[in-house]
Amino acid sequence: MEMSEKRVAVVTGGGTGIGAACVRELAAKGFRVGILYRSSHDAANRLLAEIGDGFLLQSDLADIAQIDVAVETLKAQTDRLDVLVNNAGVSIDADMQRMRIEQFDAQRAVLRGVWYLTKRVLRQYMLRADSGRIINISSIVGHTGNAGQIPYAMEKAAADAMTKSLAAELRGRNILVNSVAPGFIATEMTARLPEEVQARFLAGIPLGRMGRPEEVAEVVGFLATAGSYVTGTVIHVNGGLYGG
Repeated sequence: MEMSEKRVAVVTGGGTGIGAACVRELAAKGFRVGILYRSSHDAANRLLAEIGDGFLLQSDLADIAQIDVAVETLKAQTDRLDVLVNNAGVSIDADMQRMRIEQFDAQRAVLRGVWYLTKRVLRQYMLRADSGRIINISSIVGHTGNAGQIPYAMEKAAADAMTKSLAAELRGRNILVNSVAPGFIATEMTARLPEEVQARFLAGIPLGRMGRPEEVAEVVGFLATAGSYVTGTVIHVNGGLYGG
């Protein structure tokens, strides 16, 4: 186990996209960063080599047993955890009539995993230290809804509800809980959208462009290191999309 005064953060879904940008941002701010990934092994290894000081955790958040293994691996890596960024997610898209119950359950299982990982991290680290930051990456669709993404929108709305409720539960413990809700961000996921869908989103963004993962990560970096009087809050990073 690494015994160090250096701050430690873990980013779920940290191998690619917004998660990878958060890893880079936190590493630049002096954190030793754990990159938790499900299947992006090669990307996570490249990112670890890039940041230098960090470690890897492999887990499918839909599987409680795998989360338990990841937490045990984390305990072997560090005796402290200052920041948890719950970024990992999955979007299983289909309209109400076409979506199967198995697809809905797969989406719901990720939210359950976020709840369970947060519970384990709180018990193992933050409650003992009376200190910590939990940052949930939600989405604008949790506030606006989006056709064909009902379970995903439900999951993201629930993440923001968890943020507000957990912040209240942790009253007086010096553990801050906040959400960052991105809008239309240029990632591999959005690049797969049809051009007409991308054009429709862009037309509603006052800044006239997609956001960059780094712009979401900047807000995560602020919440991880500053904002000592900010908790139970959802910060929108969406270029003004839909008035958010």
